[in-house]
Amino acid sequence: MRHVRTSWRPWLSRGLTFAALAIFLAACSGENYPQSTLHPKGDFAEKVDALFQTTMFWATIIFVLVEGALLWAIFKFRGHPDDPEPKQVHGNTLIEIIWTAIPAMVLAFVAVPTVRTIFETAEIPETTAETGEPIKVEVIGHQWWWEFRYPDLGITTANELHVPIGRTIDLRMKTVDVLHSFWIPQFAGKRDVFPNRETRIWFTARETGAYPGACAEFCGLQHGKMLFYVMVAEQAEFDSWVALRQADTAAAAIRPPAPATDSLAPAAASEDPMVAQGRQLFMTKACVGCHSLGSAGAPTASIGPNLGGIATRRMIAAGWLENTDENLAHWIQNPEQFKEGTLMKVGPINDAEAQALVAFLRTRQ
Repeated sequence: MRHVRTSWRPWLSRGLTFAALAIFLAACSGENYPQSTLHPKGDFAEKVDALFQTTMFWATIIFVLVEGALLWAIFKFRGHPDDPEPKQVHGNTLIEIIWTAIPAMVLAFVAVPTVRTIFETAEIPETTAETGEPIKVEVIGHQWWWEFRYPDLGITTANELHVPIGRTIDLRMKTVDVLHSFWIPQFAGKRDVFPNRETRIWFTARETGAYPGACAEFCGLQHGKMLFYVMVAEQAEFDSWVALRQADTAAAAIRPPAPATDSLAPAAASEDPMVAQGRQLFMTKACVGCHSLGSAGAPTASIGPNLGGIATRRMIAAGWLENTDENLAHWIQNPEQFKEGTLMKVGPINDAEAQALVAFLRTRQ
């Protein structure tokens, strides 16, 4: 029988294509990828990453040995046109014992660190000399935004979780509507958040910065736009943020007529006229019926996110829009354009009124 020699050029072309694809995919795991679990920034994530590395180590060894044995068998025992019929055998008891024992050993090597990591990450954080007393934060999931309450500090905020570096954060989570899942990839694993049931997770941030998080459980039409940020700062900067939020004297639920000391009281004569107009519109357009302007005091069952410190937040609309004057004005006028199905229903607001509301909200530092 005549064998036809095949060209090596198609194989080279395919090899180069696969190599280029591998290089392209490798670029997706760079340091700047915003939601990478491959670059842990906290102790919880480091434990999970160590388990992942252990599993990958054994998986890689198994892959190399199995694929190497397979390639060796393919080339060693490849058939030829004049080969006789191979001898039929029932099996080999020794080989069967070996290939049963080895996977069992590998599973044990993976199971031990897995179980240890599960118990370590499930432990309730305690006060230590290194991390101090854990900071308790109550996390409440809404469609489609996140509320953060600091019961020991008397602060309530939304869509930005502020934490100091080196302090353990004890998150106690629930939801007021449907099932959500709280996920901050660079700090901790995912935790489902249920109605009428508390779930917990903790982490200690190692590096300062702004780290994105998201809801990881389909929870409705705008599930993909239920984002938030973890803002990690040095202890002194965090303390300043706490002091600023605690000094916020606007009550969480204000109804006119407001007392003279209230932040929604009639504006002083020296106040910018646009800010004064925005202050009045905030009451007359019923914004105050759903949103709290104050961070301090007992939390209330607000329909919409707390707006304390809205002027300095990184994003609006639960992490979906950059916090610019233009985006804030568009969101105020037509939130349904950005989040179909949102509970934020507004009446007609013209451009001038939207600009006045933005000017007032920018005073909420």
